Amino acid sequence: MSLKRKEDGFTGLEAAIVLIAFIVVAAVFSYVMLGAGFFTTQKSQETVYHAVGQSATNLEVSGPVVLLSNSAGTAYDWANFTLIMAAGGSPVDMSKVVYSISTKDQLKELAYSDVSSAMRWHNANGNNLLERGEILEIGISNANGASFINPNQQFTIEVKPAVGSALPITRTAPLSIGVSTYYEVY
Repeated sequence: MSLKRKEDGFTGLEAAIVLIAFIVVAAVFSYVMLGAGFFTTQKSQETVYHAVGQSATNLEVSGPVVLLSNSAGTAYDWANFTLIMAAGGSPVDMSKVVYSISTKDQLKELAYSDVSSAMRWHNANGNNLLERGEILEIGISNANGASFINPNQQFTIEVKPAVGSALPITRTAPLSIGVSTYYEVY
């Protein structure tokens, strides 16, 4: 009687090779997953920074809005305000800005060419970019002769740069009105 044993099993060397193969596959898989995670995180971060840059306004109003009443003393036909760079903002190309002035009765859109003659730059270098330290006074007038802003009427001047969010300037015109008189509204 012969006792032959059939020993078809793993030897220690074979088991070690299989274990090492599992570890290598797991390491490669985790490296790929971590790389994909880091890539996704970086893209998400870029998207957030871009969105913050687009949503933040780079402009702010400095001082009051000044209104000028018409020669009949019935309405305000001129609005003047001063813009400066917001803290941490990037330069704004003022030749690409669109202005709108609205009341409950009307909406008026103005391009750069409509207000460029009524712009006064201070500390500027002549490149149409509103940059840190520069001050820009803008005058918006009523070109068509109709009533522009009536006494005691709320109005909004919106400054819409090509990049970034719009800057709304909402004020209420004074109740009393004189002939060709300037009024500061805050």
